[in-house]
Amino acid sequence: MATKQVSITLENVPGALMDVSELLGVEGINIRAISVAETDKTSAVRFVTDNPAKTVNVLRSHGYAVLETDVIALEVPDHPGGLLAVLKPLKAAKINVLYLYPYLGRGETDQAIVIMAVDRTKEAIAVLKKNWVRTFGPEIYAL
Repeated sequence: MATKQVSITLENVPGALMDVSELLGVEGINIRAISVAETDKTSAVRFVTDNPAKTVNVLRSHGYAVLETDVIALEVPDHPGGLLAVLKPLKAAKINVLYLYPYLGRGETDQAIVIMAVDRTKEAIAVLKKNWVRTFGPEIYAL
């Protein structure tokens, strides 16, 4: 099952990210994972929250242009080279990893969690479940 990611673009000005954080906090929405990538005048902000539908409604009601994307949240073995357990099966299936970023917390087995966007989400989930269960017993989360 895919997880919903919410993306917005912010101006690169002091307080822009704080305003979004405050807005979501006032509404009781918890940011569980976040990635901010800047360019000259704007920043692309991607995040996963504990309530994606409410997040979208709150942001849109305050004038933000919101993009929703399906991403995968999964545990990754927390040791050197652990990410290969995820990347190798995806490469073998010719699935492209577009980006990934860390989740703010640990998984049920105390492993690191990453949020990953790929070019074929449903196929990637099937590949990861098949390969990971055999080797590491992964958790693929619907956050």
